[in-house]
Amino acid sequence: MSAGRDPGVQPERTRLAWRRTTLAASVAVLLFVRQALVSGSGPEGWLAIAAAGVVWAALLLTAHRRLRGLATARPAPVAPGTVWLVTGGTLALAALGFVLLR
Repeated sequence: MSAGRDPGVQPERTRLAWRRTTLAASVAVLLFVRQALVSGSGPEGWLAIAAAGVVWAALLLTAHRRLRGLATARPAPVAPGTVWLVTGGTLALAALGFVLLR
């Protein structure tokens, strides 16, 4: 029997989940820009888009760091701060979407 760890497909599923999260955030930001262009929103709309871009960049950086961490034989568990950052970023994107639709 091998002394190495057989992680199965769980790390792959986790990597795919992080990729889906960043893809969904990317699509949300692109839809925000489209909505602002179509509706001709004022400065508050473009400020919301700028904030969404910052949130998107933070989510992208966090996902990239986590994906690099998953490449090791024994990945460390997700830090609570990472969980809060992703949760807060997701909620912030939702709130910014409401600002743009207002």
